[in-house]
Amino acid sequence: MPRLHMHVTDAAESPLRLALHELRGRLETPDHFPPTAQAEADSAARAPRIPAADGAVAGEHTLEDATDLPLFTLDPPGSPDLDQAVFLARRPGGGYRVHHALADIAAFVTPGGALDAEAHHRVTTLHFPDERVPLYPPVLSEGAACLLPDRDRPAVLWQLDLDADGAPAGVRVRRALVRSRAGLDQAAVQKSLDDGTAEEPLALLREIGQLREEQEVARGAISLNVPEQDIVEEDGRYRLAYRAPLPVHGWHAQISLLTGMAAAELMLSAGTGILRTLPSPTHAPALAQGGHPSPEGSVARLRLTARALGVDWPHHTSYAALLRTLDPRRPAHAAFLQDCAALLRGAGYTAFDGTAPPASEVLHAAVAAPYAHATAPLRRLVDRYTSELCLAASAGTEAPSWVRGALAGLPEEMELGTRRAHRVERACADLVEAALLRDRVGEVFEGMVVEIQEADPTQGTVHLVDPAVIGPVEAAPEGPALPLGRRIPVRLAEADPGHRPVRFTAA
Repeated sequence: MPRLHMHVTDAAESPLRLALHELRGRLETPDHFPPTAQAEADSAARAPRIPAADGAVAGEHTLEDATDLPLFTLDPPGSPDLDQAVFLARRPGGGYRVHHALADIAAFVTPGGALDAEAHHRVTTLHFPDERVPLYPPVLSEGAACLLPDRDRPAVLWQLDLDADGAPAGVRVRRALVRSRAGLDQAAVQKSLDDGTAEEPLALLREIGQLREEQEVARGAISLNVPEQDIVEEDGRYRLAYRAPLPVHGWHAQISLLTGMAAAELMLSAGTGILRTLPSPTHAPALAQGGHPSPEGSVARLRLTARALGVDWPHHTSYAALLRTLDPRRPAHAAFLQDCAALLRGAGYTAFDGTAPPASEVLHAAVAAPYAHATAPLRRLVDRYTSELCLAASAGTEAPSWVRGALAGLPEEMELGTRRAHRVERACADLVEAALLRDRVGEVFEGMVVEIQEADPTQGTVHLVDPAVIGPVEAAPEGPALPLGRRIPVRLAEADPGHRPVRFTAA
Protein backbone atom coordinates (compact mmCIF):
# COMPACT_ATOMS: atom_id res chain seq x y z
CA MET A 1 0.00 0.00 0.00
CA PRO A 2 1.13 3.54 -0.40
CA ARG A 3 3.01 4.75 2.63
CA LEU A 4 1.99 8.02 4.29
CA HIS A 5 4.90 10.40 3.67
CA MET A 6 5.56 12.87 6.49
CA HIS A 7 8.62 15.08 6.81
CA VAL A 8 9.75 17.29 9.67
CA THR A 9 11.40 20.51 8.55
CA ASP A 10 12.28 22.19 11.86
CA ALA A 11 15.56 22.24 13.84
CA ALA A 12 17.29 19.05 14.97
CA GLU A 13 16.72 19.76 18.66
CA SER A 14 13.13 20.96 18.32
CA PRO A 15 10.48 19.61 20.72
CA LEU A 16 8.88 17.64 17.88
CA ARG A 17 12.13 15.92 16.92
CA LEU A 18 12.86 15.14 20.56
CA ALA A 19 9.35 13.65 20.87
CA LEU A 20 9.99 11.51 17.77
CA HIS A 21 13.26 10.29 19.32
CA GLU A 22 11.38 9.33 22.48
CA LEU A 23 8.72 7.63 20.36
CA ARG A 24 11.33 5.36 18.77
CA GLY A 25 12.38 4.32 22.26
CA ARG A 26 8.81 3.55 23.32
CA LEU A 27 8.21 1.52 20.17
CA GLU A 28 11.50 -0.32 20.78
CA THR A 29 12.74 0.29 17.27
CA PRO A 30 16.35 -0.90 16.85
CA ASP A 31 18.95 1.86 16.89
CA HIS A 32 21.90 -0.27 15.73
CA PHE A 33 22.71 -3.61 14.13
CA PRO A 34 24.09 -6.48 16.26
CA PRO A 35 27.90 -6.63 15.98
CA THR A 36 27.87 -9.99 14.19
CA ALA A 37 25.35 -8.76 11.60
CA GLN A 38 27.28 -5.52 11.09
CA ALA A 39 30.53 -7.46 10.68
CA GLU A 40 28.93 -9.66 8.00
CA ALA A 41 27.69 -6.56 6.21
CA ASP A 42 31.10 -4.88 6.34
CA SER A 43 32.77 -8.00 4.95
CA ALA A 44 30.17 -8.48 2.21
CA ALA A 45 30.45 -4.82 1.18
CA ARG A 46 34.13 -5.41 0.44
CA ALA A 47 33.54 -8.65 -1.50
CA PRO A 48 30.00 -9.42 -2.68
CA ARG A 49 29.43 -12.97 -3.89
CA ILE A 50 26.94 -14.30 -6.40
CA PRO A 51 24.43 -16.68 -4.77
CA ALA A 52 24.80 -20.25 -5.96
CA ALA A 53 21.82 -22.41 -6.85
CA ASP A 54 22.00 -24.39 -3.60
CA GLY A 55 21.58 -21.26 -1.50
CA ALA A 56 25.20 -20.89 -0.45
CA VAL A 57 27.36 -18.21 -1.98
CA ALA A 58 29.96 -18.84 -4.62
CA GLY A 59 32.82 -16.51 -5.27
CA GLU A 60 33.98 -18.12 -8.51
CA HIS A 61 30.89 -17.32 -10.58
CA THR A 62 31.04 -14.44 -13.01
CA LEU A 63 28.17 -12.08 -13.78
CA GLU A 64 26.89 -11.27 -17.21
CA ASP A 65 28.25 -7.83 -18.09
CA ALA A 66 25.38 -5.40 -18.74
CA THR A 67 27.30 -2.24 -17.88
CA ASP A 68 26.74 -1.01 -21.46
CA LEU A 69 23.07 -0.30 -20.62
CA PRO A 70 22.74 3.43 -19.83
CA LEU A 71 20.56 2.87 -16.77
CA PHE A 72 19.42 5.74 -14.57
CA THR A 73 17.76 6.03 -11.16
CA LEU A 74 14.85 8.38 -10.53
CA ASP A 75 14.13 9.31 -6.94
CA PRO A 76 13.27 12.28 -4.72
CA PRO A 77 16.29 14.35 -3.63
CA GLY A 78 18.23 12.80 -0.78
CA SER A 79 16.90 9.26 -1.26
CA PRO A 80 19.62 7.09 0.30
CA ASP A 81 18.67 3.57 -0.82
CA LEU A 82 18.55 3.42 -4.62
CA ASP A 83 17.34 -0.10 -5.28
CA GLN A 84 16.08 0.23 -8.87
CA ALA A 85 17.35 1.69 -12.12
CA VAL A 86 15.77 1.71 -15.58
CA PHE A 87 16.54 2.15 -19.25
CA LEU A 88 13.77 2.39 -21.84
CA ALA A 89 14.04 1.84 -25.58
CA ARG A 90 11.91 1.16 -28.63
CA ARG A 91 11.83 -2.37 -30.03
CA PRO A 92 12.62 -2.94 -33.70
CA GLY A 93 9.30 -3.48 -35.44
CA GLY A 94 7.27 -1.64 -32.79
CA GLY A 95 6.65 -1.66 -29.09
CA TYR A 96 9.00 -1.01 -26.22
CA ARG A 97 11.72 -2.68 -24.15
CA VAL A 98 12.03 -1.89 -20.45
CA HIS A 99 15.30 -2.74 -18.71
CA HIS A 100 14.67 -2.71 -14.97
CA ALA A 101 17.65 -3.38 -12.69
CA LEU A 102 17.01 -4.22 -9.04
CA ALA A 103 19.66 -4.24 -6.34
CA ASP A 104 20.84 -7.81 -5.75
CA ILE A 105 20.93 -7.82 -1.97
CA ALA A 106 21.26 -11.63 -1.99
CA ALA A 107 24.85 -11.12 -3.20
CA PHE A 108 25.60 -9.63 0.23
CA VAL A 109 23.47 -11.72 2.61
CA THR A 110 24.37 -15.32 3.49
CA PRO A 111 21.26 -17.46 4.14
CA GLY A 112 21.20 -18.51 7.78
CA GLY A 113 23.79 -15.94 8.84
CA ALA A 114 23.54 -13.22 11.44
CA LEU A 115 22.64 -10.53 8.89
CA ASP A 116 19.93 -12.74 7.41
CA ALA A 117 18.50 -13.32 10.90
CA GLU A 118 18.45 -9.59 11.63
CA ALA A 119 16.68 -8.90 8.32
CA HIS A 120 14.02 -11.46 9.26
CA HIS A 121 13.65 -9.69 12.57
CA ARG A 122 13.30 -6.21 11.04
CA VAL A 123 11.31 -7.25 7.91
CA THR A 124 10.98 -3.70 6.53
CA THR A 125 12.61 -0.30 6.68
CA LEU A 126 10.66 1.87 9.14
CA HIS A 127 9.99 5.47 8.15
CA PHE A 128 9.66 8.26 10.71
CA PRO A 129 9.08 11.91 9.75
CA ASP A 130 12.67 12.79 10.70
CA GLU A 131 14.65 9.64 9.91
CA ARG A 132 14.47 6.02 8.84
CA VAL A 133 15.34 2.73 10.53
CA PRO A 134 16.84 0.63 7.72
CA LEU A 135 16.29 -3.05 6.96
CA TYR A 136 19.96 -3.57 6.06
CA PRO A 137 23.04 -1.74 7.40
CA PRO A 138 23.77 1.52 5.54
CA VAL A 139 27.12 0.13 4.38
CA LEU A 140 24.99 -2.03 2.07
CA SER A 141 21.66 -0.24 1.60
CA GLU A 142 23.30 3.15 1.00
CA GLY A 143 26.63 1.84 -0.23
CA ALA A 144 27.80 -1.43 -1.74
CA ALA A 145 24.37 -2.80 -2.75
CA CYS A 146 22.88 0.59 -3.68
CA LEU A 147 22.65 1.41 -7.42
CA LEU A 148 24.68 4.59 -7.10
CA PRO A 149 25.72 6.39 -10.29
CA ASP A 150 29.03 5.43 -11.91
CA ARG A 151 29.51 2.33 -9.76
CA ASP A 152 29.48 -1.28 -10.97
CA ARG A 153 26.86 -3.20 -9.00
CA PRO A 154 25.42 -6.74 -9.02
CA ALA A 155 21.76 -6.62 -9.97
CA VAL A 156 18.75 -8.69 -10.88
CA LEU A 157 18.07 -7.42 -14.38
CA TRP A 158 14.56 -7.59 -15.81
CA GLN A 159 13.93 -7.25 -19.53
CA LEU A 160 10.24 -6.51 -20.11
CA ASP A 161 8.97 -6.28 -23.67
CA LEU A 162 5.75 -4.40 -24.40
CA ASP A 163 3.65 -4.10 -27.53
CA ALA A 164 2.65 -0.77 -29.08
CA ASP A 165 -0.25 -0.46 -26.60
CA GLY A 166 1.97 -1.05 -23.56
CA ALA A 167 0.74 -4.61 -22.97
CA PRO A 168 3.30 -7.28 -21.92
CA ALA A 169 4.88 -9.18 -24.81
CA GLY A 170 7.75 -11.04 -23.12
CA VAL A 171 9.91 -11.18 -20.01
CA ARG A 172 13.42 -12.31 -19.11
CA VAL A 173 15.20 -12.16 -15.73
CA ARG A 174 18.88 -12.77 -15.06
CA ARG A 175 21.74 -11.71 -12.83
CA ALA A 176 24.06 -9.09 -14.29
CA LEU A 177 26.65 -6.49 -13.49
CA VAL A 178 25.16 -3.06 -14.14
CA ARG A 179 26.30 0.55 -13.95
CA SER A 180 23.88 3.41 -13.45
CA ARG A 181 24.84 6.41 -15.55
CA ALA A 182 22.93 9.04 -13.57
CA GLY A 183 20.94 9.61 -10.42
CA LEU A 184 18.12 11.84 -11.64
CA ASP A 185 15.84 14.09 -9.65
CA GLN A 186 12.10 13.83 -10.28
CA ALA A 187 11.54 17.59 -10.43
CA ALA A 188 14.35 18.10 -12.95
CA VAL A 189 13.10 15.24 -15.12
CA GLN A 190 9.54 16.60 -15.02
CA LYS A 191 10.82 20.01 -16.12
CA SER A 192 12.76 18.52 -19.05
CA LEU A 193 9.67 16.57 -20.13
CA ASP A 194 7.47 19.63 -19.87
CA ASP A 195 9.78 21.91 -21.85
CA GLY A 196 10.59 19.29 -24.49
CA THR A 197 14.33 18.98 -23.77
CA ALA A 198 14.25 15.40 -22.41
CA GLU A 199 16.24 12.76 -24.29
CA GLU A 200 14.38 9.72 -25.66
CA PRO A 201 14.79 7.34 -22.67
CA LEU A 202 13.13 9.96 -20.46
CA ALA A 203 10.53 10.84 -23.07
CA LEU A 204 9.73 7.13 -23.26
CA LEU A 205 9.12 7.11 -19.52
CA ARG A 206 6.16 9.41 -20.11
CA GLU A 207 5.04 7.53 -23.23
CA ILE A 208 5.17 4.10 -21.60
CA GLY A 209 3.86 5.40 -18.28
CA GLN A 210 0.79 6.88 -19.91
CA LEU A 211 0.13 3.67 -21.86
CA ARG A 212 0.41 1.66 -18.67
CA GLU A 213 -1.97 4.08 -16.94
CA GLU A 214 -4.47 3.43 -19.73
CA GLN A 215 -4.04 -0.30 -19.16
CA GLU A 216 -4.61 0.32 -15.45
CA VAL A 217 -7.91 2.12 -16.13
CA ALA A 218 -9.03 -0.69 -18.43
CA ARG A 219 -8.35 -3.25 -15.67
CA GLY A 220 -10.38 -1.21 -13.18
CA ALA A 221 -7.40 -0.82 -10.88
CA ILE A 222 -7.15 1.63 -7.98
CA SER A 223 -4.47 4.30 -8.27
CA LEU A 224 -3.55 6.49 -5.29
CA ASN A 225 -1.50 9.66 -5.70
CA VAL A 226 -0.87 10.12 -1.99
CA PRO A 227 0.66 13.56 -1.35
CA GLU A 228 3.59 14.08 0.97
CA GLN A 229 3.14 16.05 4.17
CA ASP A 230 5.62 18.58 5.50
CA ILE A 231 5.27 19.48 9.16
CA VAL A 232 6.31 23.13 9.12
CA GLU A 233 7.09 25.22 12.22
CA GLU A 234 6.08 28.88 12.09
CA ASP A 235 6.27 31.21 15.10
CA GLY A 236 6.34 28.32 17.54
CA ARG A 237 3.34 26.59 15.97
CA TYR A 238 3.12 23.73 13.48
CA ARG A 239 1.05 23.42 10.33
CA LEU A 240 0.68 20.82 7.60
CA ALA A 241 1.75 21.55 4.03
CA TYR A 242 0.88 19.06 1.29
CA ARG A 243 3.10 18.36 -1.73
CA ALA A 244 1.39 16.69 -4.66
CA PRO A 245 3.37 13.99 -6.49
CA LEU A 246 4.61 14.94 -9.94
CA PRO A 247 3.30 13.07 -13.00
CA VAL A 248 6.74 11.56 -13.53
CA HIS A 249 6.41 9.89 -10.13
CA GLY A 250 3.32 8.06 -11.37
CA TRP A 251 4.96 7.05 -14.66
CA HIS A 252 7.97 5.66 -12.80
CA ALA A 253 5.63 3.80 -10.42
CA GLN A 254 4.04 2.15 -13.45
CA ILE A 255 7.40 0.51 -14.23
CA SER A 256 7.48 -0.94 -10.71
CA LEU A 257 3.89 -2.16 -11.07
CA LEU A 258 4.74 -3.73 -14.42
CA THR A 259 7.63 -5.65 -12.86
CA GLY A 260 5.53 -6.72 -9.86
CA MET A 261 2.80 -8.05 -12.15
CA ALA A 262 5.35 -9.85 -14.34
CA ALA A 263 6.90 -11.38 -11.21
CA ALA A 264 3.52 -12.72 -10.13
CA GLU A 265 2.86 -14.31 -13.53
CA LEU A 266 6.31 -15.91 -13.59
CA MET A 267 5.85 -17.45 -10.16
CA LEU A 268 2.33 -18.63 -10.94
CA SER A 269 3.56 -20.31 -14.12
CA ALA A 270 6.33 -22.05 -12.14
CA GLY A 271 3.96 -23.15 -9.36
CA THR A 272 6.21 -21.72 -6.61
CA GLY A 273 6.08 -18.18 -5.30
CA ILE A 274 4.73 -15.57 -2.93
CA LEU A 275 2.16 -12.97 -3.98
CA ARG A 276 0.82 -9.78 -2.47
CA THR A 277 -2.96 -10.22 -2.36
CA LEU A 278 -5.81 -7.90 -1.42
CA PRO A 279 -9.57 -8.49 -1.25
CA SER A 280 -11.95 -6.06 -2.83
CA PRO A 281 -12.22 -2.91 -0.66
CA THR A 282 -15.99 -3.17 -0.74
CA HIS A 283 -15.64 -6.35 1.33
CA ALA A 284 -12.72 -5.32 3.55
CA PRO A 285 -13.62 -4.19 7.09
CA ALA A 286 -12.53 -0.76 8.25
CA LEU A 287 -10.25 -0.53 11.26
CA ALA A 288 -11.22 1.72 14.12
CA GLN A 289 -8.65 3.64 16.15
CA GLY A 290 -8.19 0.65 18.42
CA GLY A 291 -7.74 -1.76 15.53
CA HIS A 292 -11.20 -3.36 15.73
CA PRO A 293 -13.31 -3.90 12.60
CA SER A 294 -15.96 -1.29 11.98
CA PRO A 295 -19.44 -2.63 11.25
CA GLU A 296 -20.02 0.14 8.72
CA GLY A 297 -17.30 -1.04 6.32
CA SER A 298 -14.27 0.80 5.02
CA VAL A 299 -15.85 2.29 1.91
CA ALA A 300 -18.83 3.55 3.92
CA ARG A 301 -16.46 5.28 6.33
CA LEU A 302 -14.56 6.88 3.44
CA ARG A 303 -17.82 8.24 2.06
CA LEU A 304 -18.37 9.98 5.39
CA THR A 305 -14.80 11.29 5.31
CA ALA A 306 -15.40 12.66 1.81
CA ARG A 307 -18.49 14.49 3.09
CA ALA A 308 -16.53 15.87 6.02
CA LEU A 309 -13.89 17.29 3.70
CA GLY A 310 -16.30 18.51 1.03
CA VAL A 311 -15.12 15.98 -1.56
CA ASP A 312 -17.88 15.30 -4.09
CA TRP A 313 -18.46 11.53 -4.38
CA PRO A 314 -21.61 10.78 -6.42
CA HIS A 315 -23.25 7.49 -5.47
CA HIS A 316 -22.97 6.17 -9.02
CA THR A 317 -19.20 6.75 -9.06
CA SER A 318 -16.97 3.84 -8.06
CA TYR A 319 -14.10 4.21 -5.62
CA ALA A 320 -11.50 3.65 -8.37
CA ALA A 321 -13.17 6.18 -10.67
CA LEU A 322 -13.40 8.77 -7.88
CA LEU A 323 -9.67 8.57 -7.16
CA ARG A 324 -8.86 9.50 -10.74
CA THR A 325 -10.81 12.74 -10.38
CA LEU A 326 -8.96 13.95 -7.28
CA ASP A 327 -6.34 16.68 -7.42
CA PRO A 328 -3.69 16.22 -4.69
CA ARG A 329 -2.80 19.91 -5.04
CA ARG A 330 -6.13 20.80 -3.39
CA PRO A 331 -5.86 20.54 0.42
CA ALA A 332 -9.22 18.78 0.88
CA HIS A 333 -8.39 16.23 -1.82
CA ALA A 334 -4.88 15.77 -0.40
CA ALA A 335 -6.29 15.04 3.06
CA PHE A 336 -8.82 12.60 1.60
CA LEU A 337 -6.09 10.75 -0.33
CA GLN A 338 -4.15 10.35 2.91
CA ASP A 339 -7.19 8.62 4.41
CA CYS A 340 -7.71 6.49 1.31
CA ALA A 341 -4.34 4.81 1.84
CA ALA A 342 -5.79 3.06 4.89
CA LEU A 343 -8.29 1.24 2.68
CA LEU A 344 -5.49 -0.85 1.18
CA ARG A 345 -4.33 -2.21 4.53
CA GLY A 346 -6.22 -5.47 4.18
CA ALA A 347 -3.45 -6.80 1.94
CA GLY A 348 -1.61 -10.00 2.84
CA TYR A 349 0.81 -12.49 1.34
CA THR A 350 -0.03 -15.81 -0.28
CA ALA A 351 2.79 -18.35 -0.57
CA PHE A 352 2.64 -21.57 -2.59
CA ASP A 353 5.07 -24.34 -3.52
CA GLY A 354 4.24 -27.00 -6.05
CA THR A 355 0.78 -25.87 -7.15
CA ALA A 356 -0.45 -22.38 -7.90
CA PRO A 357 -3.53 -21.28 -5.91
CA PRO A 358 -6.87 -20.85 -7.70
CA ALA A 359 -7.36 -17.62 -9.60
CA SER A 360 -9.83 -16.33 -7.00
CA GLU A 361 -7.08 -16.34 -4.35
CA VAL A 362 -4.27 -14.59 -6.21
CA LEU A 363 -5.81 -11.22 -7.10
CA HIS A 364 -4.64 -7.91 -5.72
CA ALA A 365 -7.80 -5.80 -5.88
CA ALA A 366 -5.99 -2.45 -6.13
CA VAL A 367 -3.83 -3.68 -9.02
CA ALA A 368 -6.75 -5.69 -10.48
CA ALA A 369 -4.32 -8.47 -11.37
CA PRO A 370 -1.94 -10.90 -9.65
CA TYR A 371 0.93 -8.92 -8.16
CA ALA A 372 4.11 -9.49 -6.16
CA HIS A 373 6.44 -7.29 -4.14
CA ALA A 374 9.67 -7.28 -6.12
CA THR A 375 11.11 -3.79 -6.59
CA ALA A 376 12.21 -2.70 -3.10
CA PRO A 377 14.87 -5.28 -2.16
CA LEU A 378 16.81 -2.85 0.05
CA ARG A 379 13.71 -1.92 2.06
CA ARG A 380 11.50 -5.03 2.22
CA LEU A 381 12.49 -8.59 3.13
CA VAL A 382 10.18 -10.49 0.79
CA ASP A 383 11.61 -8.87 -2.35
CA ARG A 384 14.88 -10.79 -1.92
CA TYR A 385 12.89 -14.02 -2.14
CA THR A 386 10.80 -12.81 -5.06
CA SER A 387 13.98 -12.12 -7.05
CA GLU A 388 15.29 -15.65 -6.47
CA LEU A 389 11.96 -17.24 -7.38
CA CYS A 390 11.70 -15.23 -10.60
CA LEU A 391 15.32 -15.92 -11.59
CA ALA A 392 14.61 -19.64 -11.24
CA ALA A 393 11.27 -19.42 -13.07
CA SER A 394 12.83 -17.48 -15.95
CA ALA A 395 15.67 -20.01 -16.25
CA GLY A 396 13.33 -23.00 -15.94
CA THR A 397 15.10 -24.31 -12.84
CA GLU A 398 13.99 -25.02 -9.28
CA ALA A 399 14.19 -22.23 -6.75
CA PRO A 400 17.04 -22.51 -4.20
CA SER A 401 16.34 -24.68 -1.17
CA TRP A 402 16.85 -21.73 1.23
CA VAL A 403 14.09 -19.85 -0.58
CA ARG A 404 11.62 -22.73 -0.66
CA GLY A 405 12.38 -23.52 2.96
CA ALA A 406 11.40 -19.99 4.00
CA LEU A 407 8.22 -19.73 1.91
CA ALA A 408 5.79 -21.20 4.44
CA GLY A 409 6.80 -18.74 7.15
CA LEU A 410 7.23 -15.61 5.03
CA PRO A 411 3.55 -14.51 4.97
CA GLU A 412 3.39 -14.40 8.78
CA GLU A 413 6.78 -12.68 9.03
CA MET A 414 5.76 -10.06 6.50
CA GLU A 415 2.41 -9.55 8.23
CA LEU A 416 4.13 -8.94 11.57
CA GLY A 417 6.55 -6.51 9.96
CA THR A 418 3.76 -4.72 8.12
CA ARG A 419 1.76 -4.34 11.33
CA ARG A 420 4.84 -2.90 13.03
CA ALA A 421 5.23 -0.39 10.19
CA HIS A 422 1.55 0.57 10.53
CA ARG A 423 1.95 1.06 14.29
CA VAL A 424 4.89 3.35 13.62
CA GLU A 425 2.88 5.26 11.04
CA ARG A 426 -0.13 5.62 13.33
CA ALA A 427 2.02 6.67 16.28
CA CYS A 428 3.79 9.27 14.13
CA ALA A 429 0.45 10.59 12.87
CA ASP A 430 -0.86 10.81 16.45
CA LEU A 431 2.26 12.67 17.55
CA VAL A 432 2.16 15.09 14.62
CA GLU A 433 -1.56 15.80 15.09
CA ALA A 434 -0.95 16.51 18.79
CA ALA A 435 1.89 18.87 17.82
CA LEU A 436 -0.41 20.68 15.39
CA LEU A 437 -3.05 21.25 18.07
CA ARG A 438 -0.99 21.42 21.27
CA ASP A 439 -1.79 25.12 21.84
CA ARG A 440 -5.49 24.79 21.04
CA VAL A 441 -6.79 22.61 23.87
CA GLY A 442 -10.27 23.82 24.81
CA GLU A 443 -11.05 25.23 21.36
CA VAL A 444 -14.15 24.09 19.48
CA PHE A 445 -13.85 22.69 15.94
CA GLU A 446 -16.31 21.43 13.37
CA GLY A 447 -15.99 17.77 12.50
CA MET A 448 -17.89 14.82 11.11
CA VAL A 449 -18.46 11.63 13.07
CA VAL A 450 -17.10 9.01 10.69
CA GLU A 451 -17.31 6.04 13.02
CA ILE A 452 -18.99 4.95 16.26
CA GLN A 453 -18.30 1.95 18.42
CA GLU A 454 -20.99 -0.69 18.08
CA ALA A 455 -20.80 -1.60 21.78
CA ASP A 456 -20.81 2.02 22.98
CA PRO A 457 -22.35 4.66 20.67
CA THR A 458 -21.04 7.43 22.93
CA GLN A 459 -17.49 6.64 21.69
CA GLY A 460 -16.32 7.11 18.13
CA THR A 461 -14.02 8.84 15.65
CA VAL A 462 -14.30 12.38 14.32
CA HIS A 463 -12.69 13.90 11.24
CA LEU A 464 -12.13 17.63 11.60
CA VAL A 465 -12.86 19.87 8.64
CA ASP A 466 -9.88 22.16 9.29
CA PRO A 467 -7.23 21.10 10.09
CA ALA A 468 -7.78 17.65 8.56
CA VAL A 469 -7.15 15.74 11.78
CA ILE A 470 -8.73 12.44 12.81
CA GLY A 471 -9.16 11.54 16.47
CA PRO A 472 -11.30 9.77 19.04
CA VAL A 473 -14.40 11.59 20.27
CA GLU A 474 -16.84 10.92 23.08
CA ALA A 475 -20.33 12.22 23.56
CA ALA A 476 -20.93 15.03 26.03
CA PRO A 477 -21.78 13.91 29.59
CA GLU A 478 -25.50 13.25 29.85
CA GLY A 479 -25.72 14.00 26.13
CA PRO A 480 -27.11 11.89 23.28
CA ALA A 481 -25.16 9.20 21.42
CA LEU A 482 -22.81 10.34 18.69
CA PRO A 483 -24.62 10.92 15.37
CA LEU A 484 -22.85 8.87 12.71
CA GLY A 485 -22.38 10.77 9.45
CA ARG A 486 -23.26 14.20 10.85
CA ARG A 487 -21.16 17.30 11.41
CA ILE A 488 -21.02 18.39 15.03
CA PRO A 489 -18.99 20.86 17.10
CA VAL A 490 -16.28 19.13 19.13
CA ARG A 491 -13.97 20.50 21.81
CA LEU A 492 -10.30 19.52 21.90
CA ALA A 493 -9.80 17.86 25.29
CA GLU A 494 -6.18 16.70 24.98
CA ALA A 495 -3.18 17.20 22.69
CA ASP A 496 0.22 16.49 24.20
CA PRO A 497 2.87 15.43 21.62
CA GLY A 498 4.61 12.27 22.64
CA HIS A 499 2.41 11.67 25.67
CA ARG A 500 -1.29 11.94 24.84
CA PRO A 501 -2.74 11.98 21.31
CA VAL A 502 -5.57 14.28 20.38
CA ARG A 503 -8.93 13.55 22.00
CA PHE A 504 -12.24 15.37 21.51
CA THR A 505 -15.56 15.63 23.28
CA ALA A 506 -18.83 16.64 21.69
CA ALA A 507 -19.47 20.30 22.47
